[in-house]
Amino acid sequence: MSRNKPLVVVTRKLPDAVETRMRELFDTTLNLDDHPMSQQELVNAVKTAHVLVPTVTDRIDQGLISQAGENLKLIANFGNGVDNIDVAAAARKGITVTNTPNVLTEDTADMTMGLMIAVSRRIAEGVQVIESGEWNGWSPTWMLGRRIWGKRLGIIGMGRIGTAVARRARAFGLSIHYHNRKRVNPATEEELEAIYWESLDQMLARMDIISVNCPHTPATFHLLSARRLALMQPNALLVNTARGQVIDEDALVKALSEGKLAGAGLDVFEHEPAVRPEFIDLARSGKIVILPHMGSATIEGRMEMGERVIINIRTLMDGHRPPDRVLPIDN
Repeated sequence: MSRNKPLVVVTRKLPDAVETRMRELFDTTLNLDDHPMSQQELVNAVKTAHVLVPTVTDRIDQGLISQAGENLKLIANFGNGVDNIDVAAAARKGITVTNTPNVLTEDTADMTMGLMIAVSRRIAEGVQVIESGEWNGWSPTWMLGRRIWGKRLGIIGMGRIGTAVARRARAFGLSIHYHNRKRVNPATEEELEAIYWESLDQMLARMDIISVNCPHTPATFHLLSARRLALMQPNALLVNTARGQVIDEDALVKALSEGKLAGAGLDVFEHEPAVRPEFIDLARSGKIVILPHMGSATIEGRMEMGERVIINIRTLMDGHRPPDRVLPIDN
């Protein structure tokens, strides 16, 4: 370690400006070829580093944390969620965990609306027709989609991203309904003219579009189970830009294949980067639109994430509590 500089290990390639600033401030080890680190590489990192900067692609579980050296004081996640990190195990080891909240809200909300429109208006299918050279000209009954104006949108998870989605959806003429652990404040409900549903089951049965915007936790694993997907109307659409684990993918494939759901827009998958072959087939047939986890992928967002990581590292190394510290759920 350089004099007075903590050793920081970054597990994936970050924007050049972020990496340059990190090297100026810290003794930083970069992943210049952007390969997913092997388990042994992660073990070596936690044994030697003062700070580990992982991403959603790195599984920082109890087994890995148990091998951390005495120097490791901070796991500064480059991401909004921390479901890839065993926060409780880190706390028991005396290791602080941070994330980068409030950065990706608008970007993810933009992508959510984009998927709603793409699925409803069959945009991906239209691109395929043009690229294949099969378009024979305009016809009154060809490639008919569905308008979203006037439809009911049910949002699962009315946090920052869910609220940002609701604001956009209002401008597109959708009526806003939501299910959350608790009601949002009255001012927000009034602004959005939002209807709160304490029962997720009842909301699912009445909506035209469902947007999944809740985090992945033990409580939300397969929250949209086969039973709950069966409650949705056959002409309803499902959009997920949160985490793939929230939806039972077996049940979703079955519902789409049997025509019990009209379509879906998916930016996340349960076993990323693996994508089920059935989803690829459904996308080719025009049933769904699938994207490779692009919801937060903007230049501005990635730069802001890097800045938050740097602030968290500097704050802890200066002897203060980082602004984005994450505590175990049971604390």
